[in-house]
Formats: sequence, C-alpha cells, structure tokens
Amino acid sequence: MPISKKILVLALVIVILIVGVAAFFFLQQQAQPAKIVWASTQLNPPKERTFVEDPLLKDFKDETGIEVEFVPISYSDLATRLEAEIASGKVTISLVGELHGGLDLFASKGLLEDLTKYGTLSGRTFPPVLEQYSKVHGIKAYVPWMTATYVMVVNKKAFDYLPEGLTKEDVMSASDKWTYDALLAWAKNMYEQTGEKKLGFPVGPKGLWHRFLHGYLYPSFTGAQVKNFDSPEAVEMWEYLKELWEYVNPSSTTWDAMAEPLLKEEVLIAWDHTARIKDAITTKPDQFIVVPVPRGPKGRGFILVVAGLAIPKDAPNADAAWKLIDYLTTPEVQVKILENVGFFPSTNEAVGAVPSGPLKVMAEGVNKQVGASDAVLAMIPSLGPKGGDFTRIYRSAFERIVLNNEDIQTVISELGPQLMALFEEVGAPLPPPDS
Repeated sequence: MPISKKILVLALVIVILIVGVAAFFFLQQQAQPAKIVWASTQLNPPKERTFVEDPLLKDFKDETGIEVEFVPISYSDLATRLEAEIASGKVTISLVGELHGGLDLFASKGLLEDLTKYGTLSGRTFPPVLEQYSKVHGIKAYVPWMTATYVMVVNKKAFDYLPEGLTKEDVMSASDKWTYDALLAWAKNMYEQTGEKKLGFPVGPKGLWHRFLHGYLYPSFTGAQVKNFDSPEAVEMWEYLKELWEYVNPSSTTWDAMAEPLLKEEVLIAWDHTARIKDAITTKPDQFIVVPVPRGPKGRGFILVVAGLAIPKDAPNADAAWKLIDYLTTPEVQVKILENVGFFPSTNEAVGAVPSGPLKVMAEGVNKQVGASDAVLAMIPSLGPKGGDFTRIYRSAFERIVLNNEDIQTVISELGPQLMALFEEVGAPLPPPDS
C-alpha cells in the first residue's frame, strides 16, 4: 500500500475514533438523569423535611430517575438568592416552593417563567379561586400546591335547631341561604330552645379571633380587610357583631382554641384554624362536620394560606421541574402530604382520594369553602414587626365596640388611620381582597 494511502486510512481511523468517543460521551451525558434544585420556604421543620426527602422525593426519583436536592430556605434568603442568580445569569434553582405573597412579588419582578407554556396537568381540577390567584402580572406564575385555612365546625346536634328556611344542605354546600343573618338566627334558636349560648369563638389571649375579624367579617361585609375599616358598611358589620354576641358563649373570651369546648359540648358551633379544631374531629369523627363559613353582603370572605410551585426564569432543568410539579400535585401525593404534614390538597381530585375518616371530614369542608362561587379570598398581610400592631387594632376595636359598648363610628374613625399608617410605614401593599 502506498504511503499516502496508508496515511489516508490512518487519518480516517483517527477521525472515526474521535467521532465515536465524542458520541459516547454525548450519549452518556444525555443518559444522565437531570438533577433539580428545589428551594422551598415550606415544609422546612426537621420532621417535615424528613418526609419530603424520604419518602416523597425518593419515590419521585424511583419513578423518573430525576434526582432532587431539597433546599429549605427562609423567605428573605430565597428572595435574595433568586434575584441574585437571575441577575448574574447563573441560575441553579429549578423549582421554587413559596407562599402566594412571595410568588406574587417574584412575578412582579419578572423572576418567574409563565407556566402556560407547559400546558395543563391532566386529571387535576383546581378550585377557581386558586386558579385566579395563581395568574398574576400577566402570567401563570405558579401551580397551587397546598392550602391551610380557618373553618366552622358544627356538632350534628346543632342541626336540630336550624332556623326556618335554612337546611343542613344549605350549610354544607355554601348556598346563598347560608348567611351571617342565618347564623345569627341559628344561634338565637339554640339559645331559646336550650337556654345555653352554643356558638363559640377563640377570643382568648392566644386565640385567633382577630383573623375572624379582619379575614372573615370585614371582607364579607365591606369587600376588603383594610381599606374599608372606617366605612358605612363597617358600621353595619359592627352592629351585626354586637347582636350576634348576645348568643355567643361568654367563655369565648377565655378560649384560645375550640377543640375542647366542642368535645365538651360547651358549644355546638365554633370557628377556628383547622389545626386547632383537628383534635375534635379526630376524637369524634362521626359527631362533627366541617362546613364553609357564612356569606355576608359582599360575599363569603375567608383567609386562605396558599403555597405554590413555580419555575424561575432560566432554570437549568425546567422540564424536569415541571415533571416534579406534576408529581407533587397528583391526588395520591397530595393525600400523603395531608396525612403527614397536615396541609390540605389544592385539587378536587385529591380531596376525593382522602380515605374516609377525620381527615376526609376536614378536607371536604375546606374544599367546599375554597370552591364556593361567592368566595372573597383574604390573604394575611406581611407587615414584619408591625404584624402585632395590625392584630391589636382589630382586637381593640372589638373590645371597645362589643365588650365596652363604645360608639362604633368614634372607634373606627380613631383606629382606621392607625391601620393605614402601618402599611405606609412598612411600605407593604394592601393584601387581597383590597389590592
């Protein structure tokens, strides 16, 4: 073989080897499972983190081959890190788990991908109010992941005292007839027929009564938590509460949580945070029903704590992150989250998948409240160190107007400017439904 031909063959062999080696490493790289960094402000306590890492994410890796590094992080650290990574063009986070307020803020700064590009998640129906709030600043900013809220619990014995025109089905289905006026008539009936005041609230020093005032009554009667604090509608609301209080168990001012009064039948109807009435439901699951709260002239106001899942701009493994979102919102996984850490599902299908028992009683009540057509969703404002002043103002108004019988207009005219000043001082936006 001539030398030139030998060189040509040798060169061809070298080229084939180089291409082969390159293809090998390329295919190897393609075969490598993606690794996701999931930064979350939720499920951070040690017990919850353990549940997330194993079995939650272990099962996901077994199913998909995708490895996930779960990074528990504070609200402020997440905001700082996300903004810095995107600004530098060196994004490491592929998935964010955060509350609505934080995700709203990130979306306002253009830090999140519009999730409409990934289409819909089949087999999942999110309540309209959650869909609505996940779309902010012109994009689908996040997928609703978990919820928490406050509800009413009814001892089934209370249905024996329903006022005329109100049925058990009206209460359970959040019909137009289930109003605050109907609650007043119901409480009055119980008092007149039993001689006891069977409606109760956690008004004690450590109770969450202030959440009922700013997140339930105010939105239901005035359409807002803050901006209508001093308004004609607010005067009507306080007049209503003074009348209702005539039939509220006076021990309410000593109760910090309502599970025990419910179990002792000191009250037959109570309002409280889901975590604080859980013991009553789990102890006597056949005795109690969790129902949506009543509606007022402006709708059915209630507080909802919403956690969502979002993909940052320029996320390194966005497609894998979407697969994790898909996994975390399946009914089976949502039920596991409820059973292990107590957050409620964000989809109707997950509520249907909760096994019979106390958790199902609670999940169904929460879902009906969230899914009510007249829902007026209220978010707890983020006022940092001024948060205590916020609650103090509502509690002070209640004590002065209802307990001490001071003039309504005088009190709200005095406290209203103090309330607005808190937001101006902190520079915080007014919370939904005000904004």
